[in-house]
Amino acid sequence: MKLTLRVWRQKNADATGAMSTYEVDGISQDMSFLEMLDTLNEQLILADDDPVAFDHDCREGICGACSLVINGDAHGPERTTTCQLHMRSFEDGDTIDVEPWRASAFPVVKDLVVDRSAFDRIIQAGGYISAPTGTAPEAHATPVPKPDADFAFEHAECIGCGACVAACPNGSAMLFTSAKINHLNVLPQGAPERETRVLDMVAQMDGEGFGGCTLTGECATACPKGIPLLSIAAMNKEWLRATRKARR
Repeated sequence: MKLTLRVWRQKNADATGAMSTYEVDGISQDMSFLEMLDTLNEQLILADDDPVAFDHDCREGICGACSLVINGDAHGPERTTTCQLHMRSFEDGDTIDVEPWRASAFPVVKDLVVDRSAFDRIIQAGGYISAPTGTAPEAHATPVPKPDADFAFEHAECIGCGACVAACPNGSAMLFTSAKINHLNVLPQGAPERETRVLDMVAQMDGEGFGGCTLTGECATACPKGIPLLSIAAMNKEWLRATRKARR
């Protein structure tokens, strides 16, 4: 395959970025999208040019580090992570636009790499449970109803990639935050911090500068792990419950 790539290049957070055009040839349909970018970088290095900086780690669809907007879609045309997107999803001769996540709370570090530490601070605000140190408790000591366990596991699948933010017209982090809140709040182990967790994490999310949610559903559509839009509604109920209790 021969492709034309229009890639966002930006030297650092303070520089003005722009799209640069490159031609790549000899691309196999069995390559992953990141392997195709590796091929581009080898070509750039041989030409004494600066390779394109992009985030990646496991390349197995687990960590969510491979955050790219491809032809306007977070992670590309398939509902998967960028590292699991293969070049058979494109045609020979295609022009492909490759950009970083676009959100004020995710500032560009260089080229396609963005700073997603805002997500870490949301987790630090309340994404934990109180647990005694020492010997691990017996796994079956605290029974959890199966519907609650299924709900918790469904939301625990969130990998924090940020596709929900990139896809949202407002750059909202509601789907990510709701997934992290809901998977703990539904479990008995998360009960002690149930109210403070939702209040603190939502407050941190707002303080990071993420936009408001208008329930367009783009976040759930882009999520590679299928976190449902109803997650946001469940979090809002938790937040109203905690707010009312705090006012008493």
